[in-house]
Amino acid sequence: MNLNATLVAQIVVFFILAWFTMKFVWPPIMKALDERATKIADGLAAAERGKQSLDLAAKRSAETVREGKEKVAEVLAQADKRALQIIEAAKVQAKLEADKIFAGEKAEIEQEAARIKESLRERVAELAVAGAEKILRREVDIKAHAEMLASIKQDL
Repeated sequence: MNLNATLVAQIVVFFILAWFTMKFVWPPIMKALDERATKIADGLAAAERGKQSLDLAAKRSAETVREGKEKVAEVLAQADKRALQIIEAAKVQAKLEADKIFAGEKAEIEQEAARIKESLRERVAELAVAGAEKILRREVDIKAHAEMLASIKQDL
């Protein structure tokens, strides 16, 4: 065998093997590698979208919590305001009731005082008439008048 013929045969077999590999073996391998790269890229993109979605959801939940806290604070403020209004209304109502009761009692006291005064006037008039009657029945005497006046004073 000749070394040159062997070398040429090996070169021909090498080129046939290279052509066969490039024609039939290499495309499926490249296709599988491209598909794998595409899947990895899609997975990374999905992971990035998931991360962005998670960040967005976290921001939304934080915003919702903040809005909820604001609404709770607003409701509490309105409840406090309403409670103060109710208390003020109750105070005003109680003041009106107290004034009404006070006016009724004052009127009742004034009526009672008027009745007592009238009763005293009647009693004084009776005593005056009784004293005048006694004076007129007796003779006119300064000592007798003084005694009668003292007696009337004691009756008063």
